[in-house]
Amino acid sequence: MGGAVSRIRNYRPWGYVPSITSAALAQDLTSGVPLVMIDVRTGGEWRSGHISGAIHVPIHKLAAGLPAVEATHDPSTRVICICRAAHRSKPAVRLIADRGHFSDIRELEGGMLRWEGKTVIPET
Repeated sequence: MGGAVSRIRNYRPWGYVPSITSAALAQDLTSGVPLVMIDVRTGGEWRSGHISGAIHVPIHKLAAGLPAVEATHDPSTRVICICRAAHRSKPAVRLIADRGHFSDIRELEGGMLRWEGKTVIPET
């Protein structure tokens, strides 16, 4: 039972995970810091606007989608998990950390609600 309780605790949408502010992420994007942004919001949220360069892997598909991300990014690449208000990104950070491939995994502090940069709206 201890393992199951530990797994459940890891995927709760509150508590501490490393984060990055909107301003710091914008600076990293302009300075070319190697990073991958994983947007874990729903398809509708993604289509309403996302950060240019982010990849869309909804939270409910994240475990299945991570092998492809890991195969195309070096373990030293910084990973930024993005959601609407930083509730889904917390379990996303923990899930990615549990897999052990990446070492620098953060959530966008406050999610897209606090993103101050430009967003991309995909063509329909």
